[in-house]
This record gives sequence, structure tokens and C-alpha cells, in this order.
Amino acid sequence: MDAHDVDPRELGRALEFIRRVNSLLGYTRATLRHLERFSRRWKRGERITIIDFATGSADIPRAILKWAERRGFDIRIVGVDLHAATAHIAAEQNDDDPRLRIVQCDVLNLPFDAGSFDYALTAMFLHHLSDEDAVAVLKAMNRVARRGIVAADLLRTRRAYRWISLFTAFSSEMIRHDARVSVAQAFSRQEVLRLRDAAGLGFADYFHHFGHRFALAGEKT
Repeated sequence: MDAHDVDPRELGRALEFIRRVNSLLGYTRATLRHLERFSRRWKRGERITIIDFATGSADIPRAILKWAERRGFDIRIVGVDLHAATAHIAAEQNDDDPRLRIVQCDVLNLPFDAGSFDYALTAMFLHHLSDEDAVAVLKAMNRVARRGIVAADLLRTRRAYRWISLFTAFSSEMIRHDARVSVAQAFSRQEVLRLRDAAGLGFADYFHHFGHRFALAGEKT
């Protein structure tokens, strides 16, 4: 999926599969639960700004906007992705909603100043990176976020590998390959905590979520 010469049709199918997984297995809801917790401190009528690192097809930002609309929150989101074809698909899925803007850029070279957003999010991105780059991404999230972060990703276990192999058995070859590689490259709890500490995110707590997922989530004092 990350290859620059990926078949756009295969990429589209893979992103659709990820959207279904995020929705059906509660991965999107896990991020929303942390925002729900943060929202207890929000003031009535306050505009909340969010940046979503490696947004993919921006299904999580769109779910956040639906959640915000139901609760009367004024939220604006910028979704960033390095991959040109992925960013194009995300923009097409947006339906010209002015609350969501898609920006194609490298999250390690963001065109945004420190403290440009209230919150920084990412999901299913860190496992694609080396430990050094994962720490750099977490630092970048901390830099642009005034108030807090949510960084969600996979846990690496034998059960997770067996589960994802079964779950993707009837999917395309690209999805089956990327799913197994993703679990193999994922993290243990101890590794997640080491990355957090190396990035200086002492305010972010570790949470275990259903479906072999974790989140580093917290607000700054």
C-alpha cells in the first residue's frame, strides 16, 4: 500500500477494507472514546482543532466529525498523508466538507507551527516506521498539539498474527500481505512505553483496546 507505484484500484480496495475493519472491530470507537474523555474539559462553543497523521482515506476524521455534530462540538480537522494517491482518495471521500482538509505532506516535515492544533491523532501508522522515526513522529505530534494526543496502533502477539491471517484470508493478495507484515512489525507493551518515554510524552497513558490494539492517549497539564 505504501509503494508509490501501487495500483490505484488495489489501493482503493485496501483502504475500503481498512475502513470496514476500523468500523466493525471498534478501532474508530477507541479513538472516539479518548476524545469523549478529553471533551469534558471543552468549553461550550469552543472550536477544537485536530490534526490526523497518516490519515489514509480519512475515515477516522469523518467519524469524529459525525460524533462532534451529534454532541454539538465545533471541530475542524486536517488530515495529512504522504502518499499522493491516498491523499487524493481521502479528498474524494470528503464530499467538500469544510470542516475537514486533506494535506499531502511528510509528517516529519509538516508545514505547521508548534501548537497549531489542539490535538494530534494517528492510527495504524507507527508500526510502518523504524523506532527512530516512530519517536520522531510522536515528538512531531507533541510539537503541533497544544492540548494532547491519541496514538493508536497494533500489538504484536502470536494470537494477533493468527487472527489477522484468518480475518484477511479471502481478501486481496496485497491486503493479506500487508496485514501479516503489519502485525509482525507491531509493538509489545514494553516497546510502546519505551517509544513514549523516548519521545517525552509522559502525559500520555497506555491503554489496551479490543482487537490487539493499544493507544497512547493523554492531555498536557
